[in-house]
Amino acid sequence: MTDVQTPPAEAPHIDVRTLPHAQRHMQIFGTLGSLTPGGTLLITSDHEPRPLHYQLETAFPGKFSWEYLEQGPEVWRVEITRLDAGCDCCCGSH
Repeated sequence: MTDVQTPPAEAPHIDVRTLPHAQRHMQIFGTLGSLTPGGTLLITSDHEPRPLHYQLETAFPGKFSWEYLEQGPEVWRVEITRLDAGCDCCCGSH
């Protein structure tokens, strides 16, 4: 049995089980881009979201934390938190 943690009530939530496959990552990354530092996004999935975690770490290394709240076998819940306000451009802002 998996230990289930309770996320913050005010955090946006995306249940990817209800979205067409082609829209999932687009909606997730759009929501992540709108988070302020310390902001959290909750994701619910019917499969291990490892490819999403890899994509997030590759595109934005060190910008977000990733915590499993529930790890299958039927439902995965993840809490992703924005860590900083630094931009990803070449201006040197951190």
